[in-house]
Amino acid sequence: MVKINGKPLETAGKTVEEYLASAGYDKARIVVELNEVIIPKESYADTVLKDGDAVEIVAFMGGG
Repeated sequence: MVKINGKPLETAGKTVEEYLASAGYDKARIVVELNEVIIPKESYADTVLKDGDAVEIVAFMGGG
């Protein structure tokens, strides 16, 4: 199990990029933190999620 934003999901074995695409995230508008370390966007395709990982996805919001 991988915890994503506090919710356990069966995403072990997927890359960060695969998960984001399947969940409908716009990579230009988010930051991904894996085990308390921010991952560069260039690494999303190479970073494989493993059992026990904790992922936080933070989306930027516009306002004014």
